[in-house]
Formats: sequence, structure tokens, C-alpha cells
Amino acid sequence: MTALDKSTRRVATAVALAAGAALVLSACSAGQITQTSSQVAAVNGNSADAESIALRNVHVVYPNSAEYSLEPGGNAVLAFTAINNNEDTPDKLTRISTDFAQSVTLGEKAGGLEIAPQTALVAGQPGAEAAEGAEAAGQKDESADAPADVVLVTLDGLKEGVRPGLTFPVTFAFEKAGDVTVSVPVDAGHETERHVSDTSPGSEAEGGGH
Repeated sequence: MTALDKSTRRVATAVALAAGAALVLSACSAGQITQTSSQVAAVNGNSADAESIALRNVHVVYPNSAEYSLEPGGNAVLAFTAINNNEDTPDKLTRISTDFAQSVTLGEKAGGLEIAPQTALVAGQPGAEAAEGAEAAGQKDESADAPADVVLVTLDGLKEGVRPGLTFPVTFAFEKAGDVTVSVPVDAGHETERHVSDTSPGSEAEGGGH
């Protein structure tokens, strides 16, 4: 077994334990991926790769408070996990841009978001995206360490076309890995149900069961 194999197994075990603990413990520290983070349903976000950076679970979070809205002019949360698979070189997310918003805010610090080697940057709603970020880092790229913080990234001044169930292009710019454009889906919300009729594909009328 190589040293890299041992490192991969160690990281994967740590992430799995953190995700498992989140299933049974309630959140006590918003914005931190800890043993007491809350577990939420995973969203089927999109993925992309740029050099050693792996983007996973990229999606727009369905608004769950009055400060966010998908209506034109509103602000929405962009969630994703950016994993730096390089063994010794850090990278930095310097900018996110899209024609479907007037601007994008990257956390509270100016100058971009640094991603250390073999670590993951998780963006989303603090407390709500923590478990999803840990799961993405552990299941998709097991060589990356479990992320420690959840950064709030917002799409400000939304334009027409950002609607639940649709996708739109968003470009991520990394200092070393370069630019990558992702077709980002908009979450339809946790309470949205799929209505099935007798004529729907896979319904009992066509012989499909549960």
C-alpha cells in the first residue's frame, strides 16, 4: 500500500465519520462542519473539473427566507464544493460570474477564496450545506480533507431565466486552474412534489410499480 493510499483512506474515514455523526446530532455552530452539523437531503447539483480543481454539487439553493428570492432583482445562494486535489500547491477561487446576475459575492473577505492542497471549499447556506459539502468531498474525491467552513456565496440582482428546474451557465475563475463554466441547476425546493397520473411513464397503469 502506498503513502497516498493511506492518506486517501484516512481522509475518507474522517469524512465518513463526520457525515455519520451529522445524522444523529443537531447543529450547534452555524457555518461549521462538525460532529453536530445537521443532515439535509442532497441536491443533484452539477459537476466540472479544471486542472486539479473538482467542482461538485453546484446548484442554486431554493430560497428559504425572506432575504432571498428567485424573482428578477432578487438574491440567491450559490452552493458548491470546490476540491483541490493537488498534493502540494494551493489554489484560489478569484471570481464567479454569470450573465444571469448583476454580480456575485464571494464570502465576506476580499481577494478571493483560497483552497489549500488536499482540502475542499464548501459554499452554501451556513448550517444547511455543511453535510452536503462533506458528502461531496468524501464520495466524489476521497483524497480531499473534510472542509471546515461553509462560505456564503450569493448571486446578486438576478435576471430573467433563473427559475426552479432550469439551468444557466456560471463561470468559476481559479488562480492556477483557470476558468471553467458550469451549467447550474436551480433547486426546486424540498417541498416540491412530483405529480404522477395514470398516463405518466412508469405509472401503475403501464405496469410500473413502486
